Amino acid sequence: MTIPQSVSDILSDHVTLEVESIDRMYLNLYVPVLQTPGGVAWFWKEIRGYQFASSALMSPMSRSFIDRIERFAEKEHIDLITFKKGQRKDDVAAEYLAKFPLQEGVLFIGKAQEKTRVVRTERRVNPETGATYAWLTQSTSMVNHYYFYCVDRDFGPFFIKLGSYFPYNGKICINGHEYAKRQLDRRGVGYEPLDNGFLSCTDPKTLQKVCDGLSAQKITQFARKWLRRLPHPFPRSDQRLGIRHDLSILQAEFALTQVFDRPLSGRVFFENVIRENLDLGRPDQVQLIFDRKIIKTTPSRFRTRVITHGVIPSILVDYKQSRIKQYFKEGKALRTETVINNTYDFAIGRKVHNLSELRKVGFTANRRLLDVQRISHDCWIGEDNFNRVTRPAKVNDQRVPALRFGEPRVVALLAAILHFRLLPRGFTNADLRDYLAPLLDRPISPGMMSYDLRRLRLHGLIERVPRSRRYLLTEFGAHAATFLSRSHARLLRPGSALLPTESSPGHSSLTAALAAVDRAVDRIWSKGIDAA
Repeated sequence: MTIPQSVSDILSDHVTLEVESIDRMYLNLYVPVLQTPGGVAWFWKEIRGYQFASSALMSPMSRSFIDRIERFAEKEHIDLITFKKGQRKDDVAAEYLAKFPLQEGVLFIGKAQEKTRVVRTERRVNPETGATYAWLTQSTSMVNHYYFYCVDRDFGPFFIKLGSYFPYNGKICINGHEYAKRQLDRRGVGYEPLDNGFLSCTDPKTLQKVCDGLSAQKITQFARKWLRRLPHPFPRSDQRLGIRHDLSILQAEFALTQVFDRPLSGRVFFENVIRENLDLGRPDQVQLIFDRKIIKTTPSRFRTRVITHGVIPSILVDYKQSRIKQYFKEGKALRTETVINNTYDFAIGRKVHNLSELRKVGFTANRRLLDVQRISHDCWIGEDNFNRVTRPAKVNDQRVPALRFGEPRVVALLAAILHFRLLPRGFTNADLRDYLAPLLDRPISPGMMSYDLRRLRLHGLIERVPRSRRYLLTEFGAHAATFLSRSHARLLRPGSALLPTESSPGHSSLTAALAAVDRAVDRIWSKGIDAA
C-alpha cells in the first residue's frame, strides 16, 4: 500500500467511515418569567397570592426543595455526595456508570457550591416621604447546585444541574453520540465504539439517519420526562399555572468524524494540513469558513492555534465566541468540530427550537474548513498548465497577455483572488480592487482592474457569472493561484534573499553550497584543459 500524500486523496480514498453528529450539548434550564425582578414580583403576588414580594419568601421554598432532594436520595438509595475542590465530576460519574446495572436511572447526586444569578431584596428610601420600602433586584451569589447524574434508555448518560435558590436556574448536558449508540442498540445494528464516537458500523446509512434524527422536539420531551421524575423546586400547582422550565442552547458541538484506514493516513493529513494552514484564523479566511461577513468593527479575536497534546496536534480556528477544532482522535479518526458558544454569533436565537438552523451552520462550517484545506494543499499543476498561465496565449482569436511568474503585480493579483475562493456569489471589479490596492500599496483604477480580470478570465483562472458583473474562481484557478503564490513566497523570494550580491556577500548554507559547486566545475574544467 502506497503512502497517501494528498489531502484530497486521504479524504477520498482512506476514510472507512464518515459520520456527522451533534456531540455535546449544554442547555440552559430557566423559567422565562422569573428572569427579571418584575417577573419575580408577579410570581409572588399573582401565583402565590402574597401582598408583597420579598426574598424572605424564597428561603423557606429553597429549604423545602433541598429537603425533597435529600428524601428522594434516601428513598431511592442514591448516594448524595459533595464534590471536592478540583475534583473532576466526569471521573466520578464514570466510576458510578461502570457499576450501574440498569438501562435507566439515577447514578448519584452531587453537590457543589457555584456562583449563580439570584434575586434579592434591598431597602430603598422614598425621596419624597423618607419612608423605606423593599425592592427586588438581581444579584449573584455562591449557592449549592445539585447535579443529578443519570442514564436514559434513549439518550444514555447525562446530567441535570439545578440551583438551590430562587429562581432555580439550571443546565442539562447531553451527548449526541451516546444518543446514537442507544438507538443503534435498540435497532440491533452492530458498531465498534470510539471514545465519544464510532470506529465502525455495520450499517453506516442507518447510523447517519439516527444522528440526523436528534431533534429539538426529542430533546425537549427528554428534558420534560426527567424534570417530572426528579425533585423539582416548583410544585405541581405552580407548574400547572405555567411556571415551567424552558430550554435554551448554551453550547452546541457539531462533529464530523472521518475514520482512517490506518494511523499513518491521519499523521500524513495533519503534517500536510498544519504546515499549509496556519493562516486559517485570519478574518478573510474565517468569513469563508463561517459564511459571515467580517468588518473592522466585528468584535472578536481571529486566530489559528496549533496545540499539541503529547505528539498529537490539534488545530483551533476562533470566530467571535465560537470556534472550530480539528484533531486526530485516538490515532484513528479525524474529528472536525464546530463549537458554538453563542448562537447570536450567527443571528440565530438561543431557544432550543432553533437547533435545526444551528446545525446547518455547524456542519457547513466543518465542510468548508475541509474544502479550504483541500484547495490549500492539493494545488500542484503540471508544466503545461504552468506555461498556460505564465506565457502569452491566443483564445478565440483574442491575444491574452501573460501572467508572468514573479512579477509583483501578478503575484499580488493571484494572492488577492484567493480571498474569494469559497464565496458562492463570487466577486466584482470593486471587490478585487479593495484587496489588490493594499498589496501593491497604490490605488487601482477600474480600467486597470478590468484589464487584469480579462487576463484572468481568458487564462481560465476565473469565469463570469452569467448575466452579471460578478466573477467566480475556477477549480483550476484556485489550484494555479495557490501554487504560484506559494512557490513565489516560499521558494523564489527566500531563495533569492540567500544569494550573494556585491553589497552583501552573505554567509549561508546555500552560499557555501553554490561556492562548492563553482570550485568543483573549475577543477573539472582545469583537468580537461590539461588533458588536451
